[in-house]
Amino acid sequence: MIEAKNLTKRYGDKIAVDDLSFTVAPGRVTGFLGPNGAGKSTTMRLLLGLDRPTRGHARIHGVHYRDLPSPLRTVGALLEAKAVHTGRSAYNHLLVLAQTQGIERRRVDEVVELVGLGGVARKRAGGFSLGMGQRLGIAAALLGDPQVLILDEPVNGLDPEGIVWIRTLMQRLASEGRTVLVSSHLMNEMAVTAEHLIVIGRGKLIADCSTEEFVERSTEKTVTVRTPDAARLSEVLAAEGARIRPGEDGQLTVVDMEAPRVGELAAAEGVVLHELTPIRGSLERAFMELTRDSVEYDAAAGVDAAPAVPAAPPAAGPAEKGEAR
Repeated sequence: MIEAKNLTKRYGDKIAVDDLSFTVAPGRVTGFLGPNGAGKSTTMRLLLGLDRPTRGHARIHGVHYRDLPSPLRTVGALLEAKAVHTGRSAYNHLLVLAQTQGIERRRVDEVVELVGLGGVARKRAGGFSLGMGQRLGIAAALLGDPQVLILDEPVNGLDPEGIVWIRTLMQRLASEGRTVLVSSHLMNEMAVTAEHLIVIGRGKLIADCSTEEFVERSTEKTVTVRTPDAARLSEVLAAEGARIRPGEDGQLTVVDMEAPRVGELAAAEGVVLHELTPIRGSLERAFMELTRDSVEYDAAAGVDAAPAVPAAPPAAGPAEKGEAR
């Protein structure tokens, strides 16, 4: 379990993390979301003891990271995949990490195969593409077979096959009772990966709830209707309390009424429907709506808005092979 309690970090006059409290429970993938500059990276550094909080504390399994006797066996982390010795092979990079924690060499062999780097493990890490570097970083995070995983943008640089693999891996590890905290800007990916979300903005907690609840409470539910008798149907639905937004070619957007009720009223009035489609909000839309006031840069305005191991994955795909250019 990961726990942040009143976590605060100030850099001079800037507050990067502001009285932030949350708990990451085991047994599920928890997404850690927020706009650029929200304080996600700083929070992760505080969790891992890479920075000291101005106030509050961060604990993993009830203790500070610095007090863990064998950190890699308890917590696996990926913050910066390219933070490796560029002249060292991928295998030796992992071997050095293993030796610092008393981890056997065979575990290095296991994670190399697990992440699909078997064919390039003896090559210099400095020549790796972005995707291959990500796989190496994930291998390092898994090296100690930890109960807690903290991953920052783990799909960065991976091809579609690799993205499916890391998604499946995280879900499998969570199903084994491990604690998985993952940060990403890819909302569509988080929507299918994370069961729970922690969302922050300007260093403050915005939401701490299930992914489904976050989408449901943050987006407007609508029904798209297409009919040759749009005017008549609009009157009927409005009389029942629905809000109507007319479109072209007989299309109506119905707000505040479920699709079955729309269909029932249309049938009762003898109105022919050519389309009746309930529209549910997306995680991306919910995220944009809920964090609108927390972005560091407003693109529309163009000004600053505010000061145990699963099955082996596929080998590196075509988009990940070869040396970085």
